Amino acid sequence: MEKQGIQIVRMFGLIDRRALQRANRLWLHYGVFWLGAISVGLIAVLYAKLIDFGYGLFLRYAAEHFWLPLLVAPATGAVTVWLTRRFFDGSEGSGIPQVIAMLHGPDELGPRLLTLRILVGKIFISFLAILGGFTIGREGPTIHVGAALMFSLRRFYPRRFLAIRPGVLERRLALAGAAAGLSAAFNAPLAGVVFAIEELMRSFEQRTSGVLITAIIFAGVVSLGIQGNYVYFGTIDIGSGLPQWLSLAVLLIGVIAGLLGGCFCWLLLNTKRWMPGPLLELRGKRPVLFGAFSGLVIAVVGVLTHGHTFGSGYAEARSMLEGTAHVSAAYPVLKMVSMVGSYLPGAPGGLFAPSLAIGSGIGNTVHMVFSQMQLPMLIALGMVGYLAAVTQSPITAFVIVIEMINGHALVISLMATALIASRVSRLFAPPLYEALAQRYLREP
Repeated sequence: MEKQGIQIVRMFGLIDRRALQRANRLWLHYGVFWLGAISVGLIAVLYAKLIDFGYGLFLRYAAEHFWLPLLVAPATGAVTVWLTRRFFDGSEGSGIPQVIAMLHGPDELGPRLLTLRILVGKIFISFLAILGGFTIGREGPTIHVGAALMFSLRRFYPRRFLAIRPGVLERRLALAGAAAGLSAAFNAPLAGVVFAIEELMRSFEQRTSGVLITAIIFAGVVSLGIQGNYVYFGTIDIGSGLPQWLSLAVLLIGVIAGLLGGCFCWLLLNTKRWMPGPLLELRGKRPVLFGAFSGLVIAVVGVLTHGHTFGSGYAEARSMLEGTAHVSAAYPVLKMVSMVGSYLPGAPGGLFAPSLAIGSGIGNTVHMVFSQMQLPMLIALGMVGYLAAVTQSPITAFVIVIEMINGHALVISLMATALIASRVSRLFAPPLYEALAQRYLREP
Protein backbone atom coordinates (compact mmCIF):
# COMPACT_ATOMS: atom_id res chain seq x y z
CA MET A 1 0.00 0.00 0.00
CA GLU A 2 2.82 2.34 0.88
CA LYS A 3 4.48 1.73 -2.49
CA GLN A 4 1.21 2.36 -4.33
CA GLY A 5 0.77 5.61 -2.44
CA ILE A 6 4.24 6.76 -3.44
CA GLN A 7 3.54 5.88 -7.08
CA ILE A 8 0.27 7.83 -7.04
CA VAL A 9 2.02 10.88 -5.55
CA ARG A 10 4.74 10.68 -8.20
CA MET A 11 2.13 10.29 -10.95
CA PHE A 12 0.24 13.39 -9.80
CA GLY A 13 3.52 15.25 -9.53
CA LEU A 14 4.36 14.29 -13.10
CA ILE A 15 0.92 15.40 -14.26
CA ASP A 16 1.28 18.72 -12.45
CA ARG A 17 4.72 19.25 -13.98
CA ARG A 18 3.43 18.51 -17.47
CA ALA A 19 0.43 20.76 -16.93
CA LEU A 20 2.72 23.58 -15.85
CA GLN A 21 4.98 23.04 -18.85
CA ARG A 22 1.99 23.06 -21.20
CA ALA A 23 0.61 26.21 -19.55
CA ASN A 24 4.01 27.87 -19.90
CA ARG A 25 4.18 26.96 -23.60
CA LEU A 26 0.69 28.34 -24.18
CA TRP A 27 1.66 31.54 -22.38
CA LEU A 28 4.77 31.97 -24.52
CA HIS A 29 3.01 31.14 -27.81
CA TYR A 30 -0.25 33.01 -27.22
CA GLY A 31 -0.56 34.79 -23.87
CA VAL A 32 2.34 37.22 -24.21
CA PHE A 33 1.39 38.00 -27.77
CA TRP A 34 -2.29 38.58 -27.00
CA LEU A 35 -1.40 40.77 -24.04
CA GLY A 36 0.83 42.88 -26.28
CA ALA A 37 -1.81 43.26 -28.99
CA ILE A 38 -4.41 44.39 -26.43
CA SER A 39 -1.90 46.88 -25.02
CA VAL A 40 -1.21 48.28 -28.50
CA GLY A 41 -4.92 48.88 -29.05
CA LEU A 42 -5.30 50.55 -25.67
CA ILE A 43 -2.29 52.83 -26.14
CA ALA A 44 -3.39 53.72 -29.68
CA VAL A 45 -6.78 54.89 -28.41
CA LEU A 46 -5.32 56.83 -25.46
CA TYR A 47 -2.70 58.41 -27.72
CA ALA A 48 -5.40 59.51 -30.17
CA LYS A 49 -7.36 61.13 -27.36
CA LEU A 50 -4.20 62.84 -26.08
CA ILE A 51 -3.43 64.32 -29.51
CA ASP A 52 -7.04 65.48 -29.92
CA PHE A 53 -6.88 67.09 -26.48
CA GLY A 54 -3.61 68.84 -27.34
CA TYR A 55 -4.91 70.21 -30.61
CA GLY A 56 -8.08 71.36 -28.85
CA LEU A 57 -5.92 73.42 -26.49
CA PHE A 58 -4.06 74.88 -29.45
CA LEU A 59 -7.28 75.88 -31.21
CA ARG A 60 -8.52 77.48 -28.00
CA TYR A 61 -5.58 79.79 -27.46
CA ALA A 62 -5.19 80.49 -31.22
CA ALA A 63 -8.85 81.57 -31.40
CA GLU A 64 -8.44 83.97 -28.47
CA HIS A 65 -5.12 85.44 -29.67
CA PHE A 66 -4.42 84.89 -33.37
CA TRP A 67 -0.82 86.09 -32.95
CA LEU A 68 0.05 83.68 -30.15
CA PRO A 69 1.12 80.81 -32.48
CA LEU A 70 3.85 83.16 -33.78
CA LEU A 71 5.45 82.86 -30.35
CA VAL A 72 4.42 79.36 -29.31
CA ALA A 73 5.28 77.50 -32.53
CA PRO A 74 8.97 78.62 -32.64
CA ALA A 75 9.36 77.82 -28.93
CA THR A 76 7.73 74.43 -29.49
CA GLY A 77 10.01 73.72 -32.46
CA ALA A 78 13.11 74.46 -30.40
CA VAL A 79 11.96 72.43 -27.37
CA THR A 80 10.89 69.38 -29.37
CA VAL A 81 14.18 69.23 -31.29
CA TRP A 82 16.21 69.62 -28.10
CA LEU A 83 14.24 66.93 -26.26
CA THR A 84 14.43 64.55 -29.22
CA ARG A 85 18.18 64.88 -29.63
CA ARG A 86 19.03 65.05 -25.94
CA PHE A 87 16.81 62.33 -24.45
CA PHE A 88 14.89 60.46 -27.16
CA ASP A 89 17.23 59.94 -30.08
CA GLY A 90 15.54 57.53 -32.49
CA SER A 91 12.02 58.85 -31.92
CA GLU A 92 12.25 61.48 -34.67
CA GLY A 93 9.95 61.59 -37.69
CA SER A 94 7.03 59.29 -38.36
CA GLY A 95 8.76 56.18 -36.99
CA ILE A 96 7.97 54.00 -40.01
CA PRO A 97 11.56 54.21 -41.37
CA GLN A 98 12.83 52.96 -38.00
CA VAL A 99 10.48 49.97 -38.15
CA ILE A 100 11.52 49.16 -41.74
CA ALA A 101 15.21 49.42 -40.80
CA MET A 102 14.70 47.05 -37.86
CA LEU A 103 12.81 44.51 -39.98
CA HIS A 104 15.41 44.43 -42.75
CA GLY A 105 18.62 45.33 -40.92
CA PRO A 106 20.92 43.66 -38.40
CA ASP A 107 19.55 42.35 -35.12
CA GLU A 108 21.17 45.12 -33.06
CA LEU A 109 18.90 47.78 -34.61
CA GLY A 110 15.87 46.58 -32.65
CA PRO A 111 17.22 47.33 -29.16
CA ARG A 112 18.31 50.76 -30.43
CA LEU A 113 15.23 51.89 -32.41
CA LEU A 114 12.35 50.08 -30.66
CA THR A 115 12.65 50.78 -26.95
CA LEU A 116 10.21 51.81 -24.25
CA ARG A 117 12.18 55.04 -23.85
CA ILE A 118 11.52 55.88 -27.51
CA LEU A 119 7.87 54.90 -27.05
CA VAL A 120 7.48 57.44 -24.25
CA GLY A 121 9.37 60.11 -26.18
CA LYS A 122 7.30 59.55 -29.30
CA ILE A 123 4.05 60.15 -27.47
CA PHE A 124 5.22 63.02 -25.27
CA ILE A 125 7.10 65.07 -27.89
CA SER A 126 4.44 64.67 -30.59
CA PHE A 127 1.93 65.93 -28.02
CA LEU A 128 4.12 69.02 -27.51
CA ALA A 129 4.39 69.48 -31.29
CA ILE A 130 0.61 69.43 -31.76
CA LEU A 131 0.31 71.98 -28.95
CA GLY A 132 2.42 74.25 -31.14
CA GLY A 133 0.24 73.71 -34.20
CA PHE A 134 2.73 71.58 -36.15
CA THR A 135 1.40 69.74 -39.19
CA ILE A 136 1.78 66.17 -37.99
CA GLY A 137 -0.35 63.06 -37.82
CA ARG A 138 -0.55 60.39 -35.15
CA GLU A 139 -0.73 57.34 -37.42
CA GLY A 140 3.00 56.96 -38.13
CA PRO A 141 3.91 57.41 -34.46
CA THR A 142 1.24 54.87 -33.51
CA ILE A 143 2.91 52.36 -35.85
CA HIS A 144 6.28 53.06 -34.20
CA VAL A 145 4.79 52.83 -30.72
CA GLY A 146 3.02 49.55 -31.54
CA ALA A 147 6.21 48.02 -32.92
CA ALA A 148 8.26 49.19 -29.92
CA LEU A 149 5.73 47.90 -27.43
CA MET A 150 5.46 44.45 -29.02
CA PHE A 151 9.23 44.23 -29.51
CA SER A 152 9.78 44.90 -25.80
CA LEU A 153 7.75 41.77 -25.00
CA ARG A 154 10.70 39.62 -26.08
CA ARG A 155 11.87 39.99 -22.46
CA PHE A 156 9.12 37.59 -21.41
CA TYR A 157 10.66 34.80 -23.46
CA PRO A 158 13.56 32.69 -22.14
CA ARG A 159 16.88 32.97 -23.97
CA ARG A 160 16.71 29.39 -25.21
CA PHE A 161 13.38 30.23 -26.89
CA LEU A 162 14.89 33.25 -28.67
CA ALA A 163 18.05 31.37 -29.64
CA ILE A 164 16.19 28.79 -31.76
CA ARG A 165 15.90 31.24 -34.66
CA PRO A 166 17.73 34.46 -33.68
CA GLY A 167 15.87 37.63 -34.62
CA VAL A 168 12.82 35.90 -36.11
CA LEU A 169 10.52 36.24 -33.11
CA GLU A 170 11.57 39.85 -32.50
CA ARG A 171 10.79 40.78 -36.11
CA ARG A 172 7.40 39.08 -36.00
CA LEU A 173 6.54 40.91 -32.79
CA ALA A 174 7.55 44.28 -34.25
CA LEU A 175 5.72 43.65 -37.52
CA ALA A 176 2.52 42.63 -35.73
CA GLY A 177 2.73 45.63 -33.41
CA ALA A 178 3.17 48.03 -36.35
CA ALA A 179 0.21 46.54 -38.25
CA ALA A 180 -1.96 46.61 -35.14
CA GLY A 181 -0.98 50.24 -34.54
CA LEU A 182 -2.11 51.36 -38.00
CA SER A 183 -5.30 49.33 -37.76
CA ALA A 184 -6.22 50.85 -34.40
CA ALA A 185 -5.28 54.39 -35.52
CA PHE A 186 -7.56 54.34 -38.59
CA ASN A 187 -10.01 51.66 -37.42
CA ALA A 188 -9.03 49.97 -40.69
CA PRO A 189 -8.05 46.32 -40.15
CA LEU A 190 -7.52 45.56 -43.85
CA ALA A 191 -5.17 48.52 -44.12
CA GLY A 192 -3.09 47.13 -41.27
CA VAL A 193 -2.57 43.81 -43.07
CA VAL A 194 -1.84 45.39 -46.45
CA PHE A 195 0.51 47.98 -44.98
CA ALA A 196 2.55 45.28 -43.24
CA ILE A 197 2.88 43.31 -46.47
CA GLU A 198 3.36 46.14 -48.98
CA GLU A 199 5.34 48.74 -47.03
CA LEU A 200 7.05 47.07 -44.08
CA MET A 201 8.03 43.62 -45.38
CA ARG A 202 7.62 44.04 -49.16
CA SER A 203 6.74 40.34 -49.20
CA PHE A 204 4.28 37.83 -47.75
CA GLU A 205 5.11 34.92 -45.48
CA GLN A 206 2.38 32.41 -44.66
CA ARG A 207 3.78 31.91 -41.14
CA THR A 208 3.41 35.62 -40.44
CA SER A 209 -0.20 35.95 -41.64
CA GLY A 210 -1.77 34.46 -38.52
CA VAL A 211 0.40 36.61 -36.28
CA LEU A 212 -0.63 39.78 -38.12
CA ILE A 213 -4.33 39.03 -38.20
CA THR A 214 -4.44 38.01 -34.54
CA ALA A 215 -2.70 41.22 -33.45
CA ILE A 216 -5.03 43.34 -35.56
CA ILE A 217 -8.10 41.56 -34.18
CA PHE A 218 -7.12 42.10 -30.55
CA ALA A 219 -6.06 45.73 -31.08
CA GLY A 220 -9.22 46.37 -33.10
CA VAL A 221 -11.48 44.88 -30.43
CA VAL A 222 -9.96 47.20 -27.83
CA SER A 223 -10.37 50.22 -30.14
CA LEU A 224 -13.98 49.32 -30.94
CA GLY A 225 -14.77 48.68 -27.29
CA ILE A 226 -13.61 52.15 -26.27
CA GLN A 227 -14.47 54.32 -29.28
CA GLY A 228 -17.25 52.36 -30.92
CA ASN A 229 -17.53 51.45 -34.61
CA TYR A 230 -16.42 54.79 -36.00
CA VAL A 231 -15.02 55.72 -39.42
CA TYR A 232 -11.92 57.95 -39.41
CA PHE A 233 -13.28 60.71 -41.68
CA GLY A 234 -16.88 59.62 -41.54
CA THR A 235 -18.61 57.68 -44.29
CA ILE A 236 -18.12 59.10 -47.77
CA ASP A 237 -21.34 58.29 -49.61
CA ILE A 238 -20.58 58.00 -53.31
CA GLY A 239 -23.67 56.26 -54.54
CA SER A 240 -23.90 53.81 -57.44
CA GLY A 241 -23.79 56.09 -60.47
CA LEU A 242 -20.60 57.22 -62.20
CA PRO A 243 -20.33 60.68 -63.85
CA GLN A 244 -19.43 61.13 -67.48
CA TRP A 245 -16.05 62.81 -66.90
CA LEU A 246 -14.80 60.45 -64.18
CA SER A 247 -11.94 59.02 -66.26
CA LEU A 248 -10.58 62.49 -67.01
CA ALA A 249 -10.88 63.45 -63.33
CA VAL A 250 -9.00 60.32 -62.30
CA LEU A 251 -6.18 61.11 -64.69
CA LEU A 252 -5.99 64.78 -63.68
CA ILE A 253 -6.08 64.14 -59.94
CA GLY A 254 -3.60 61.28 -60.26
CA VAL A 255 -1.11 63.48 -62.08
CA ILE A 256 -1.56 66.50 -59.77
CA ALA A 257 -1.33 64.38 -56.64
CA GLY A 258 1.69 62.55 -58.04
CA LEU A 259 3.45 65.83 -58.85
CA LEU A 260 2.82 67.35 -55.43
CA GLY A 261 3.58 64.13 -53.54
CA GLY A 262 6.73 63.55 -55.58
CA CYS A 263 7.89 67.10 -54.90
CA PHE A 264 7.29 66.59 -51.19
CA CYS A 265 9.41 63.41 -51.16
CA TRP A 266 12.13 65.12 -53.21
CA LEU A 267 12.25 68.08 -50.81
CA LEU A 268 12.67 65.81 -47.79
CA LEU A 269 15.34 63.63 -49.39
CA ASN A 270 17.35 66.34 -51.16
CA THR A 271 17.68 69.20 -48.69
CA LYS A 272 21.27 69.91 -49.79
CA ARG A 273 20.10 70.59 -53.34
CA TRP A 274 17.43 73.20 -52.59
CA MET A 275 18.01 74.64 -49.14
CA PRO A 276 20.15 77.82 -48.99
CA GLY A 277 23.65 77.41 -47.56
CA PRO A 278 23.09 79.44 -44.37
CA LEU A 279 19.94 77.45 -43.62
CA LEU A 280 21.75 74.16 -44.22
CA GLU A 281 24.49 75.25 -41.86
CA LEU A 282 21.91 76.27 -39.27
CA ARG A 283 20.22 72.88 -39.53
CA GLY A 284 23.50 71.01 -39.19
CA LYS A 285 25.27 73.01 -36.50
CA ARG A 286 22.39 74.55 -34.52
CA PRO A 287 19.41 72.19 -34.92
CA VAL A 288 17.50 73.69 -31.97
CA LEU A 289 17.58 77.12 -33.58
CA PHE A 290 16.58 75.55 -36.88
CA GLY A 291 13.60 73.99 -35.09
CA ALA A 292 12.57 77.44 -33.88
CA PHE A 293 12.89 78.82 -37.43
CA SER A 294 10.75 75.99 -38.79
CA GLY A 295 8.14 76.70 -36.12
CA LEU A 296 8.06 80.33 -37.20
CA VAL A 297 7.47 79.34 -40.84
CA ILE A 298 4.63 77.03 -39.77
CA ALA A 299 3.10 79.80 -37.65
CA VAL A 300 3.31 82.44 -40.40
CA VAL A 301 1.70 80.15 -42.97
CA GLY A 302 -0.97 79.17 -40.46
CA VAL A 303 -1.84 82.74 -39.51
CA LEU A 304 -2.00 83.81 -43.17
CA THR A 305 -4.41 80.97 -43.94
CA HIS A 306 -6.59 81.74 -40.91
CA GLY A 307 -5.43 78.61 -39.12
CA HIS A 308 -6.29 76.10 -41.86
CA THR A 309 -2.77 74.68 -42.18
CA PHE A 310 -2.23 74.05 -38.46
CA GLY A 311 -2.47 70.53 -37.07
CA SER A 312 -3.03 67.29 -38.94
CA GLY A 313 -5.72 68.73 -41.22
CA TYR A 314 -8.37 66.34 -39.97
CA ALA A 315 -10.93 69.10 -39.31
CA GLU A 316 -10.36 70.70 -42.72
CA ALA A 317 -10.75 67.36 -44.50
CA ARG A 318 -14.01 66.68 -42.67
CA SER A 319 -15.37 70.13 -43.47
CA MET A 320 -14.44 69.74 -47.15
CA LEU A 321 -16.27 66.42 -47.26
CA GLU A 322 -19.30 68.06 -45.69
CA GLY A 323 -19.09 71.01 -48.13
CA THR A 324 -18.66 73.59 -45.38
CA ALA A 325 -14.93 74.35 -45.80
CA HIS A 326 -13.67 77.79 -46.76
CA VAL A 327 -10.20 76.95 -48.03
CA SER A 328 -8.51 78.47 -51.06
CA ALA A 329 -7.30 76.65 -54.17
CA ALA A 330 -3.76 77.08 -52.85
CA TYR A 331 -4.52 75.09 -49.70
CA PRO A 332 -2.75 71.88 -50.85
CA VAL A 333 0.50 73.73 -51.58
CA LEU A 334 0.40 75.79 -48.37
CA LYS A 335 -0.41 72.73 -46.30
CA MET A 336 2.53 70.95 -47.94
CA VAL A 337 4.83 73.85 -46.99
CA SER A 338 3.71 73.51 -43.39
CA MET A 339 4.16 69.74 -43.62
CA VAL A 340 7.77 70.10 -44.86
CA GLY A 341 8.48 72.63 -42.10
CA SER A 342 7.11 70.23 -39.50
CA TYR A 343 9.14 67.25 -40.69
CA LEU A 344 12.57 68.78 -41.41
CA PRO A 345 13.55 69.65 -37.80
CA GLY A 346 13.23 65.99 -36.82
CA ALA A 347 10.55 66.13 -34.13
CA PRO A 348 8.21 63.09 -33.94
CA GLY A 349 5.16 63.23 -36.17
CA GLY A 350 3.44 61.29 -38.93
CA LEU A 351 2.54 61.96 -42.56
CA PHE A 352 -0.67 59.99 -43.11
CA ALA A 353 -3.34 62.39 -41.81
CA PRO A 354 -1.71 65.55 -43.31
CA SER A 355 -1.39 63.68 -46.63
CA LEU A 356 -5.09 62.84 -46.57
CA ALA A 357 -5.87 66.50 -45.80
CA ILE A 358 -3.74 67.68 -48.73
CA GLY A 359 -5.45 65.12 -50.94
CA SER A 360 -8.80 66.49 -49.82
CA GLY A 361 -7.61 69.95 -50.84
CA ILE A 362 -6.63 68.65 -54.28
CA GLY A 363 -10.08 67.16 -54.77
CA ASN A 364 -11.71 70.35 -53.51
CA THR A 365 -9.69 72.45 -55.97
CA VAL A 366 -10.36 70.14 -58.94
CA HIS A 367 -14.08 70.44 -58.15
CA MET A 368 -13.84 74.00 -59.48
CA VAL A 369 -13.24 72.44 -62.93
CA PHE A 370 -15.56 69.43 -62.58
CA SER A 371 -18.37 71.18 -60.75
CA GLN A 372 -20.94 68.72 -62.13
CA MET A 373 -19.31 65.86 -60.19
CA GLN A 374 -19.91 65.06 -56.53
CA LEU A 375 -17.43 66.84 -54.28
CA PRO A 376 -16.96 63.83 -51.92
CA MET A 377 -16.07 61.67 -54.93
CA LEU A 378 -13.29 64.04 -56.01
CA ILE A 379 -12.05 64.37 -52.43
CA ALA A 380 -11.82 60.59 -52.11
CA LEU A 381 -9.78 60.45 -55.32
CA GLY A 382 -7.53 63.25 -54.05
CA MET A 383 -7.00 61.48 -50.73
CA VAL A 384 -5.95 58.20 -52.28
CA GLY A 385 -3.81 59.95 -54.89
CA TYR A 386 -1.71 62.09 -52.58
CA LEU A 387 -1.29 59.38 -49.94
CA ALA A 388 -0.15 56.94 -52.64
CA ALA A 389 2.26 59.57 -54.01
CA VAL A 390 3.88 60.21 -50.62
CA THR A 391 4.13 56.59 -49.51
CA GLN A 392 4.46 55.07 -53.01
CA SER A 393 2.38 52.23 -51.61
CA PRO A 394 -0.74 52.42 -53.81
CA ILE A 395 -2.46 49.34 -52.40
CA THR A 396 -2.18 50.57 -48.81
CA ALA A 397 -3.47 54.02 -49.80
CA PHE A 398 -6.37 52.48 -51.71
CA VAL A 399 -7.37 50.18 -48.84
CA ILE A 400 -7.20 52.98 -46.23
CA VAL A 401 -9.50 55.21 -48.29
CA ILE A 402 -11.85 52.45 -49.46
CA GLU A 403 -12.56 51.52 -45.83
CA MET A 404 -13.94 55.05 -45.41
CA ILE A 405 -16.25 54.94 -48.40
CA ASN A 406 -19.81 53.78 -48.88
CA GLY A 407 -19.90 53.16 -52.61
CA HIS A 408 -18.12 50.29 -54.31
CA ALA A 409 -18.73 51.83 -57.70
CA LEU A 410 -15.63 53.99 -57.15
CA VAL A 411 -13.25 51.10 -56.37
CA ILE A 412 -11.65 50.88 -59.82
CA SER A 413 -11.29 54.67 -60.01
CA LEU A 414 -9.55 54.80 -56.63
CA MET A 415 -7.16 52.03 -57.65
CA ALA A 416 -6.35 53.81 -60.92
CA THR A 417 -5.75 57.14 -59.18
CA ALA A 418 -3.44 55.54 -56.61
CA LEU A 419 -1.45 53.77 -59.31
CA ILE A 420 -1.08 56.88 -61.49
CA ALA A 421 -0.07 59.08 -58.54
CA SER A 422 2.51 56.61 -57.22
CA ARG A 423 4.07 56.19 -60.66
CA VAL A 424 4.30 59.94 -61.22
CA SER A 425 5.82 60.39 -57.76
CA ARG A 426 8.45 57.72 -58.51
CA LEU A 427 9.76 60.02 -61.29
CA PHE A 428 10.84 62.50 -58.61
CA ALA A 429 12.10 60.36 -55.75
CA PRO A 430 12.42 56.77 -54.54
CA PRO A 431 9.96 55.40 -51.93
CA LEU A 432 10.21 57.83 -49.03
CA TYR A 433 10.13 55.46 -46.07
CA GLU A 434 12.64 53.06 -47.62
CA ALA A 435 15.02 55.92 -48.44
CA LEU A 436 14.79 57.27 -44.88
CA ALA A 437 15.27 53.75 -43.47
CA GLN A 438 18.57 53.48 -45.34
CA ARG A 439 19.95 56.25 -43.13
CA TYR A 440 19.44 54.09 -40.06
CA LEU A 441 20.95 51.09 -41.80
CA ARG A 442 24.07 53.09 -42.68
CA GLU A 443 24.58 54.42 -39.16
CA PRO A 444 27.19 52.55 -37.08
